[in-house]
Formats: sequence, structure tokens, C-alpha cells
Amino acid sequence: MTGHIVSGKQQAAAFFDLDKTIIAKSSTLAYGPSFYQNGLITRSDALRGAAAQLLFTRRGASHQRMERIKNQVTQVCQGWPVDRVSEIVARHLDELILPCIYDEARVLLDQHRQAGQDVIIVSTSGQELVGPIGALLGAALVIATRMEITNGRYTGQIEFYAYGEAKARRVRELAAERGYRLADCFAYSDSVTDLPMLEAVGRPHAVNPDRALRRLAVRRGWPVLTFSALPGSRLATGSGTPQECDRADRST
Repeated sequence: MTGHIVSGKQQAAAFFDLDKTIIAKSSTLAYGPSFYQNGLITRSDALRGAAAQLLFTRRGASHQRMERIKNQVTQVCQGWPVDRVSEIVARHLDELILPCIYDEARVLLDQHRQAGQDVIIVSTSGQELVGPIGALLGAALVIATRMEITNGRYTGQIEFYAYGEAKARRVRELAAERGYRLADCFAYSDSVTDLPMLEAVGRPHAVNPDRALRRLAVRRGWPVLTFSALPGSRLATGSGTPQECDRADRST
């Protein structure tokens, strides 16, 4: 299941993508039903989010798909109170995220921590979502998208978009700040859109990879891991979607 984890004197880190690598769905889209129930989005927005979640779970994160999700999120969140979003995220974390954490990912996270390596989550989802998930999983810190905030509300503009090369650039900056030797660091992702991050470290791994990443990983000899076990749940036959993870999406 896991790659070989080496502990040594040189400080290293393990960088994990979040969606479809640690959890079985999009963390951003997972909160659509909760945002709808709390009056932040319309029913049509929630239904579009549920459809996007199904597509993401089945087919992964192409560049075009990620751009559509980014545009949708930035449009609908304009004017939202930041403290209200943080409260909703914290209140529904156990319900929406815990059932979707791959058991294999938990084991791997623990192995890295036991080897004395920092675990860092690197996600295109927003800081307000990724921060609490990182704390839940015992991550040393997170790298996530940051939205612009004015007077306690989102403006609809992005300060830092944690995607593609920007992820890799922040990983390199963090390595310089914290003294990691990138050649000894690990990275895990499901998507070819994270190729820059995977190439930034000496020990890249493909987890539940999309077709493009699988082909590339096989060609380069990178380990390919399959995560599927979920707490108290089986994968729904033919859909690739955990039944417990789907329950909240269907509530709209």
C-alpha cells in the first residue's frame, strides 16, 4: 500500500493533496448542502455543486473542471461573512469529512509522523476548509487557497490560488523556510494537475491517479497507490463514490 518511508537526521516532510488523495471527494463541494441549509447559497447552486461533486469523484480534476469550480466558488461566496463560514465548517466537519477519509491515508499519515517527518496538506480548497481538516488529521500546517477578505467578508477575489505551479512554488518556499531537503521529501496526489508539486520532491507518489498521472507515474517508475477503504462504508458499486459520503450530497 505505502511507499518505503525512511527516517533519518535530515529533516523532511510529506506533502499531501487532499481531495481524492486523503478524502474520497471534493472538500469544497462537500459543504454545498450545509451552505444551502444555512442560507448562503440557493437550491440551484447546491444542485450544481452536487452534480460537480459526482463528476469530480468519477473523473477527477482536469484543468477545465478546476477552473469551473473556482469560478463558481468565487462568484457565490462574494459577501459571505468569514466567521459564519468558519462556524459552519467546524459544525459539520465530523458529519461531512470524517466518513470520507481513506483508512489507508490515515495509516500513511501516521507512518510519516512516526518517522519524524512533518505532514503538510496542500489543497486548492480554501483555507477555512483545509485548516480544520488539517488539524483533524494532525498536519503540521496546510497550504491552501486564500480568498481576499474586507471587513470580515469575502470580496470574491483570490489572494493566493493553491493550484498547479503555485503549489510547487509554495512547497519550495516552505522547504527553504523550514530546512527540508526536497530530495528527501515525499508528495502524494491523484491528479496530473499536481505534477509540478510531485516533481518538486525526491519521492513522488500517485494515489488513485487519473489516467494521465497513472501513465506518467508508470513511465517514471513512481509508486502508484490505491486507497479505497472508508470507515464503516463500502464503495458504491460502479460509481466510485462512498455511500456515506454521498448521503449529504443527496440531501438537497
